[in-house]
Amino acid sequence: MEFKLMPGGSLSGEARVPGDKSMSHRSVMMGALAEGTTRVSGFLQGEDALATVAAFRAMGVEIEGPKDGEMVVHGVGLHGLRAPGKTLDLGNSGTSIRLLAGLLAGQPFDSVLSGDDSLNKRPMGRVMTPLADMGAGISATAGGRPPLAIKGGRQLKGIHYDLPMASAQVKSCVLLAGLYANGRTSVTEPAPTRDHTERMLRGFGYSVERDAEGVISLEGGGSLTACDIDVPADISSAAFFLVAASIAPGSDLLLTHVGINPTRTGVINILRLMGANIELLNEREVGGEPVADIRVQYAPLKGIEIPEDQVPLAIDEFPVLFIAAACAEGRTVLRGAEELRVKESDRIAAMAEGLDTLGVKNEVLEDGIIIDGGPIGGGTIHTHMDHRIAMAFSIAALRADAEIRVLDCDHVATSFPGFDALARGLGLQISAQTDD
Repeated sequence: MEFKLMPGGSLSGEARVPGDKSMSHRSVMMGALAEGTTRVSGFLQGEDALATVAAFRAMGVEIEGPKDGEMVVHGVGLHGLRAPGKTLDLGNSGTSIRLLAGLLAGQPFDSVLSGDDSLNKRPMGRVMTPLADMGAGISATAGGRPPLAIKGGRQLKGIHYDLPMASAQVKSCVLLAGLYANGRTSVTEPAPTRDHTERMLRGFGYSVERDAEGVISLEGGGSLTACDIDVPADISSAAFFLVAASIAPGSDLLLTHVGINPTRTGVINILRLMGANIELLNEREVGGEPVADIRVQYAPLKGIEIPEDQVPLAIDEFPVLFIAAACAEGRTVLRGAEELRVKESDRIAAMAEGLDTLGVKNEVLEDGIIIDGGPIGGGTIHTHMDHRIAMAFSIAALRADAEIRVLDCDHVATSFPGFDALARGLGLQISAQTDD
């Protein structure tokens, strides 16, 4: 599938984007490992989260739905999973494979985790190292890439692990393995990352501590108790429209029920530093997670040096933030974002290639990029099968002076099913065309 976009336009109206992907994954995992029945609403029915559902079904967990975002998970307890009997195919989902590696390291059965061609090129050494330190039997193909083979029946031991790079997936992997470990498992991160795992564990009644030095820890051997979860709209999906309304003159948009977890609001902080007009309305807490309605109106943006402490808080939103930078007056500089090179694609290289196509001046750095704002042309964009690259360049059309074609958009459904229809309803001149 490809997107075809006509230049110009503005955005207006009200919308609720799909549910938070990170929380949707975790609601399935923890609901499955809990004692009792967990009811989930707002669940993201994208391909990534559905891969997690399929994996737990393969391990004997009864799951009703999801339908219209509603799902019921009949928990089997921490020790109730069954051997899947086949390779667990996790599609394109890096979250699924890394978090499941932690959960499965402490099981009594063997398992194999794999995915599509894109996922099987992504490095897993960052989760394999701490898991091996805990006593797990885990192996991969050359270069530490999937499939991951996990040997069951190992007794894990609690460790302290200093994350070499800020990564919520690696942190979560270690903590979830810690549920099955003897003693205490603790993690120190070099910068704060999204804390949905810690919050949701607490929501399921499992004690997770964070001390004054920022060390996150838990004791193995406890249990989870089922609860109801209302998944807020995903700020990573909202980000495309936050940028869209900020760069398109005449725009005035309201995004409802968006999760504003402080470990995820880097995109709002960065856009505000660039001069964006963003208001948080009706702030409230739902299931332990802060939520708000977000109003964004057009405002001229200016280039900035992005503060490095905001980088982990906006790591998934940088593709569309690069588009904001392309539309800003002056120069935007990003450093400290090495993590972008090991996402669904090398997002620094892939975005730079697309910016070059559209005539936007940029300079690639080892750990970031420099973008000079200016006119945006048309052209054909190669997404490298990355959903966020596809959606980011769709937003660029609002300021382009010619048509943009975005190729290989099938993976958009991993995080944002119905993106093109919602965007069209709000004013983006987008059409989706399937390959013949």
